[in-house]
Amino acid sequence: MLTITALPAFNDNYIWLLQNPVTHCCAVVDPGDAGPVIRWLEDNPQWQLTDILITHHHRDHTGGIAALKQLTGATVYGPQLETIEGVDHPLSDGQQVQVLGRTLSVLHVPGHTLGHIAYYLDGQQPWLFSGDTLFLAGCGRLFEGTPEQMYHSLQRLAALPAHTLVYCTHEYSLSNLKFAAAVEPDNTVISARMQEIDALRKQDRISLPSTLADELATNPFLRCNEQQVITSAARESGQPPASPVEVFAAIRVWKDNF
Repeated sequence: MLTITALPAFNDNYIWLLQNPVTHCCAVVDPGDAGPVIRWLEDNPQWQLTDILITHHHRDHTGGIAALKQLTGATVYGPQLETIEGVDHPLSDGQQVQVLGRTLSVLHVPGHTLGHIAYYLDGQQPWLFSGDTLFLAGCGRLFEGTPEQMYHSLQRLAALPAHTLVYCTHEYSLSNLKFAAAVEPDNTVISARMQEIDALRKQDRISLPSTLADELATNPFLRCNEQQVITSAARESGQPPASPVEVFAAIRVWKDNF
């Protein structure tokens, strides 16, 4: 049974540390900064870092690769469609990788970047490492991909089991929920969730992971077929959207300027 720990980095990043308590081997997801990982390894010398999982090429997700690889000899996995220095095993959609005795499936989810991948760990309690594609109550900016690409990537993730735990890489939860409330002011689940997470953050506690069930109930980018989301998108864009992709595009532009 794997355990997981969040290692805070920069202002609002999390590096996810996966641990196998039987073998005392561990893995990290998106180490943008080697420092938090190195400090954890120094404080826990019985553990060996064996694997590094990368979702996309942005520096705040890859900056620690070189130092960690040099220190530990860990194997680095990353997206085949992106050039990332230090990756040993480029991964494409549908591949599976063995990490810490468990099998992770690779999902190509373009939008934030063109080669972005997510890692899905199936089981009694599924885990999804979504990088900057799916956030709690939000999604990543479209730096490289199109609204259509991101919409379909999110739909693909939304089709995973509802009890899947979502481990994204940024603490954007409160700002995302404020936007979600602007899109759906009558959604009482959003307001309740905002109060809950506001209380956590005031105690300096992490808001993650989320669940796909919670995202389906509160994340406007997964709710583009809901009437209030459609109405809000039409108001903001100045024209009635003709499809869920157009709804998504309208609220993504709105969020960029929110």
